Amino acid sequence: MKVFIKPGCPWCVEATRWLEGNDYSFEEANVLTDVAAFAEMKELSGQTKAPTMVMPNGLILADFGVEELVPFLKENDIRP
Repeated sequence: MKVFIKPGCPWCVEATRWLEGNDYSFEEANVLTDVAAFAEMKELSGQTKAPTMVMPNGLILADFGVEELVPFLKENDIRP
């Protein structure tokens, strides 16, 4: 999975810490310093807010907090 983040964003910090703490592997893309990552996030999700997570199977969770992340992972049977 790939997580598009904005450093310092409290939702991004919370989401990546939760994923790390629950043994999920993910690629992190900083959309503030990487213009290509920002363009990719916008193209894939249709919006510009972070965090945004893209799964290899094409599922996307945009502009989320842990309260949206946990149900998304459970509903889609995404495990570490």
